[in-house]
Amino acid sequence: MRKLLIAASASLLMGAVSAQAETNLSIATGGTGGTYYPLGGGLAELISTEIDGYKAVAEVTGASVENMGLVHRQDSDLAIALADTVHQAYHGGERFNGNKLDVAAIASLYPNAVQIVTLADSGITSLSDLAGKRVSVGAPGSGTEVNAKALLESNGMSFEDFDVRSLNFNESADALRDGDIDAGFWSVGPPTSSIVSLANTRDIALISLSEEEVANAREAVPVFAPYELRKGIYEGLDQPTASIGIPNVLTVNTAMSEDLAYKITKLLFDKVEDLRAIHPAADDTTVEFSLQSTPIPLHPGAIRYYEEIGATIPDNLRP
Repeated sequence: MRKLLIAASASLLMGAVSAQAETNLSIATGGTGGTYYPLGGGLAELISTEIDGYKAVAEVTGASVENMGLVHRQDSDLAIALADTVHQAYHGGERFNGNKLDVAAIASLYPNAVQIVTLADSGITSLSDLAGKRVSVGAPGSGTEVNAKALLESNGMSFEDFDVRSLNFNESADALRDGDIDAGFWSVGPPTSSIVSLANTRDIALISLSEEEVANAREAVPVFAPYELRKGIYEGLDQPTASIGIPNVLTVNTAMSEDLAYKITKLLFDKVEDLRAIHPAADDTTVEFSLQSTPIPLHPGAIRYYEEIGATIPDNLRP
């Protein structure tokens, strides 16, 4: 009996030590109505089940700009953010008051599309038609807000030209549905759930950008690229929509260990089909897309993975 008690005590002690040794990781994502949260949740589940000694959880945040601060302060271990915001964080851009943040890339996950949504009967058919209207430009500090500002200013407009509302994706969809705003900006991987839901209850329209507007935006923000939203992507849309796209980047603090960054990078690509089952945006999560689109240097652990599989790493992605 005494031997059984000793064995049981030893087992409990080992279990306690194992639990204590488990390291918690936080993944900064965005609002629940976007793409960051489900993809971040999927990655968190993979880390928790596939990497020994780690348990990860996806955190709801205000998205890109906030996420860069969280990673820099190491309040979050990983974060997803738009490429232009990541670029500004790394180089000390305007949104970060000239301060260069401690951030490195793991991979680019998928391209966002700037989607300007209105109701079909609003009469808004162009960027210039937004003047004087009630327009949501995204949550405060979000990548959507950054992209909207850049797109407008590169085309001779600004937030001062209309009644600005700073709403997250779900709030923007609800406000459009209820007639509280006239249009809203989304910068997110299509299709996104909040627009899908809106399109199922209201007739919507997406505003196409002209070739000149796209060119102006790309001149101002080099990480922008032409992007076409395919017809039928949302209920009732029977024509493609010309817009701009921008990569979404999985980032970490430069202080993350090389071994952990390597394991996360390897896991991301080895198990990418699991993420694709969660959200179709992950269809673009490939090594090729990552190495072509990532705007800042990779973490040494990520480089180790890419080199291991024989990929050619551009010089600008090396620290």
